[in-house]
Amino acid sequence: MLKIALIGLNHNTAPIALRECFAFSDSEIYEAIKILHSLEHIEEVILISTCNRMEILMTTSNIKQAVNSAKNFLENFKNISSDKFTNFLYIHKNELAIKHIFRVASSLDSMIVGEPQILGQLKNAFKTATIQKTAGVILNRLLHRSFFVAKKIRSETGIGGCAVSISYAAIELARKIFGSLNGKKVLLIGAGEMAELAVEHLIRHKAENIFVANRTFKRGVMLAKTFNGTAIDFKEIGKTLEHVDIIISSTGASNYIITKQFVKSIMRNRKNRPLFFIDIAMPRDIDPMINRINNSYVYDIDDLKGVIDNNLYERKKEAVKGERIVEQSVINFNTWYENLDTVPTIKALREKIENITNTEVNKTLKSLQHLSDNDRKSLYKMTHSIVNKITHDPMLFLKSNECSQDKTKYIDITKKIFNIENA
Repeated sequence: MLKIALIGLNHNTAPIALRECFAFSDSEIYEAIKILHSLEHIEEVILISTCNRMEILMTTSNIKQAVNSAKNFLENFKNISSDKFTNFLYIHKNELAIKHIFRVASSLDSMIVGEPQILGQLKNAFKTATIQKTAGVILNRLLHRSFFVAKKIRSETGIGGCAVSISYAAIELARKIFGSLNGKKVLLIGAGEMAELAVEHLIRHKAENIFVANRTFKRGVMLAKTFNGTAIDFKEIGKTLEHVDIIISSTGASNYIITKQFVKSIMRNRKNRPLFFIDIAMPRDIDPMINRINNSYVYDIDDLKGVIDNNLYERKKEAVKGERIVEQSVINFNTWYENLDTVPTIKALREKIENITNTEVNKTLKSLQHLSDNDRKSLYKMTHSIVNKITHDPMLFLKSNECSQDKTKYIDITKKIFNIENA
């Protein structure tokens, strides 16, 4: 029977500098899961990559070999020696892997408990695996179940209350720095989901002058229109930096968008007025060396943890309810999972008995030509009922806890008794 394994690192186990080394772009994910799926010992695979985690979810007949294959893949694909990341990895097997993916989908494992973005990110990862045909029966079922669990937790607990997100935390940090955002000038670099969330919070706190810079100018214009902001070209970032107070950056760029030298060159025109960068991108957009420039301050995702912690108390109370739902869901999924290997045997047993009864009924009917169509239907209905009753007890037994410890032995016995060795 195939086993489930998960290998990964996240905000709890690895620093931001290492996490950004293992960030996968959309195009990289497409390539990566094809390679992973082709590796020996990996049967099904889904790759999850977000700003705070990278995880490889697999099914395999040999967990140890599959984990080694995944580690070697990461080393080669990202060109990073395994010595630099092995100690930061976590490995979950079977029931613990199931529980982990349920907790991830429900945002119980997120930096910000209850944040909704992770579920969409997980759905995108699953969609990619589906398109690439790297997810099979087990991971299909596991991911669909994780989506159900996440929805159940969000609807039955208050885990989604008390608006908290990385974008929200970024705005809270800006408020702590300035006391009030009223009248402050803000530059958003990037016009994705994080930027949209940041805009909502900025407007709520009465920031008046908001500029949006995006590589796709049209997208920047669309976002700016929603709050009467101003869209600027990426080339205008330098000029805009001369008069804004806060920069919030959240692009998907692979290199720094704003470097130390870049900021140093504009500080004279700013007359050394304080400049605050809040970098919520992964990999990071803002060179952390900017902190060494007088009156320039850079905060990244890890710096936001302190802000986030102050907003999590109520959500954590609700998370306890969510954990109970996860525990029950793990038990339910495990029941299906553990019985998965009995399905071919039960199906084969039923088909054999059905074939036997149908063959005998057909023989009998040849000598009973006087029977009406209704009589014949009744006879077939009776045989169908007999098949159900014959297979009922063996099916219940093979699925029961009573034989769970020796399931393989009982399946083999069933195959031999009924001569269904190919099941």
